[in-house]
Amino acid sequence: MTILLKWLISASAILISAYLLPGITVVSFWTALWLALFLAIVNTVIRPILVLLTLPINILTLGLFIFIINGALVLLAASVIKGFLVNGFLTAMLFSVVLSIIGYILNKIFITK
Repeated sequence: MTILLKWLISASAILISAYLLPGITVVSFWTALWLALFLAIVNTVIRPILVLLTLPINILTLGLFIFIINGALVLLAASVIKGFLVNGFLTAMLFSVVLSIIGYILNKIFITK
């Protein structure tokens, strides 16, 4: 049950982030659900590999290169998910930051342990 709740919270965070940021378009709630699922899979499978491959750059930039990786993964999602449009790389990076903040807040509100 918590997996379904987390999935719905992620989709809601995507919709709120897209509403707050110009340059991000999410066509429907179904698109947000697919995007949440895709980002969860990408963050579980591809992101650790990218972080490991870019470890020297991450160390030199004191971890700030993670923002570039997150922006690239959002652009990857925009190229795969129909109905999710991103206007540029900086918008994708900002979207990933705002999405993380809103997702954190919604998880704190709705998931109690």
